[in-house]
Amino acid sequence: MEKESVFVSGNFNVLHAGHIRLFAFARNFGHHLIVGVNSDRIAGDAAYIQETLRLEAVQTNSWVDQVVLIDEPINELIGRLKPAVVVKGREFEHLENVEEKALSHFGGRLIFGTSELPISSRNILKGELASSNYKMAAIPPSYIKQHDITPQMLKKIIDEFNSLRVTVLGDLIVDEYISCEGLGMSQEDTSLVVTPVDTRRFLGGAGIVAAHASQLGAASSLITVLGEDECGEFARQTLAGYQVEGITILDDSRPTTLKQRFRSGSKTLLRVSHLIQSSVSPRLQDRIYEKFVATLGECDLVVFSDFNYGCLPQKLVERCIRATAEKGVICIADSQSSSQVGDVSRFHNMTLISATEREARIALKDHDDGLTVIADKLRDAAKAQNILLKLGADGVLLHMQSQSRRVITNELPALNLSPVDVAGAGDSMLIATGLALAAGATPWAAAVLGTYSAAIQIGRLGNKPLSQRELVSAIEANFS
Repeated sequence: MEKESVFVSGNFNVLHAGHIRLFAFARNFGHHLIVGVNSDRIAGDAAYIQETLRLEAVQTNSWVDQVVLIDEPINELIGRLKPAVVVKGREFEHLENVEEKALSHFGGRLIFGTSELPISSRNILKGELASSNYKMAAIPPSYIKQHDITPQMLKKIIDEFNSLRVTVLGDLIVDEYISCEGLGMSQEDTSLVVTPVDTRRFLGGAGIVAAHASQLGAASSLITVLGEDECGEFARQTLAGYQVEGITILDDSRPTTLKQRFRSGSKTLLRVSHLIQSSVSPRLQDRIYEKFVATLGECDLVVFSDFNYGCLPQKLVERCIRATAEKGVICIADSQSSSQVGDVSRFHNMTLISATEREARIALKDHDDGLTVIADKLRDAAKAQNILLKLGADGVLLHMQSQSRRVITNELPALNLSPVDVAGAGDSMLIATGLALAAGATPWAAAVLGTYSAAIQIGRLGNKPLSQRELVSAIEANFS
């Protein structure tokens, strides 16, 4: 018996709110929801929509993990699937239910009912998770003309991702989104009282960078440190599901970094971080270095994804950079600063450094100079070829080295003007730009792909790996 599987069945001529409530209710009893759709033969006159269309409608629902066509007696199907729980609507509670006898053979349960909680927050969360807003602003025509960029060029670069091998080194994060319903204000103090309705976890940090690389077509490896805990196991399983080679090193002195966001409606109420920021031990640094060097033989791109949570102490960074220089591997880096801690300029001799304006100013201890000066100073301090200076809603400033080795400054606007969740925008921009550079693209064309990738990512809630299909679709729909 699959202990965490739940089964729901029906005709589903039109997938309506009642069905969604039933799916949401069923997911309370397991982590894998199987929905059976009665075939045209089984449903008879009760089916007025073809089975293929009904199957497609159920498959698109984000609560559902697996859909099966029912073309046999339901008790036989349940005997094969062996779900831990079968859920039916409360209207069936006082009728004969053949599922009950089938469940009794392996200890399964039959449960009736629908969710008593409102589904407003659930629906908002699900919509944000599933949405990808491809209606974007256009790349400025002057930029396209100046750098001779075409959709065909961009799609050819994306095709080249399939031949690349990538190593990502850095801090993995598990992001947890907890959707809540507001219950009101506390009578004891002026605090908001909520009840959790739904919880979803995603890979973050270096984990999502590696997953982006894999789903965009590259062979991807991730070297990171995890705690011996449930979050670490989630990370390992999720990486495997995204076809990432997870080279994980266990550290029993720290937890796997977990960041929780409590949300109600479309707003974040509170963020809680479970982490240790001290550096990993010298012994673990040696193990990380050994694993890292072992990946460099056929590597095309190295990504340092630093969140200042201890995975990349300076001595280890310097050793790894020397090893990549000996192999002639392209390197890119991003070092995110959660407070006043962090120095992205410590990653020397990178082909690309990506930083927010704030991160650059923290690294340079310069809060006065203009953006172009900041980008130039960061490039000099890090001895980098190219700089992506991220400006949030104002887009990105590009401080890039041309073929003549002359440094040119340009900018690209933020393409998605209706963001759902800006977390993860920088990670997607970093890896798409880096893959393009490794594929032989000019920095200007690479930055366009990075900008499209960020626009796709912020159109939905939570970090979900980008795919080649999404990136190509965005280009086809929005390139002017």
